[in-house]
Amino acid sequence: MTKQPGFVTNPTRTLTVLSVSPLREDHLSLQGILDHSRWKMLTAHDRSSALPLLAGHDIAVVVCEADVQGRTWIDLLEGCRNLLSPPSLIVASKFADGRLWAEALNLGAWDVLAKPFNHIEVIRSVKSAWQRWHDQIQMRAVPMRVMSAAG
Repeated sequence: MTKQPGFVTNPTRTLTVLSVSPLREDHLSLQGILDHSRWKMLTAHDRSSALPLLAGHDIAVVVCEADVQGRTWIDLLEGCRNLLSPPSLIVASKFADGRLWAEALNLGAWDVLAKPFNHIEVIRSVKSAWQRWHDQIQMRAVPMRVMSAAG
């Protein structure tokens, strides 16, 4: 199958998605969708296994199951704020309703995906989450370029 167009602006750079869920089927479903792109996917079963991956890898997007051990996605969102380049966090749930969507966006998540995953929705959400992450990096780089030019 062909690679999903438009995912990577720099073909030499591998972009990474982290799937956080205790459910193996979540990881398999996401991997099946992302296999048709240039994205690499890492997996974690909970917050404690996700944080070392976030600290040790350049992860652009996190897809986190909403119903993991209480408030894992909120804890993970808080933990990401301390990173130099915090990833965009997408909350996934089989109960993706207006209440979850409002809560997630108000707390700083990028999006909410309903499960079972819809191929088109996952691609749309991950691409827009990556674009937001990429734009944030570019905006932080502008002052550095201005300071270098001024010096």
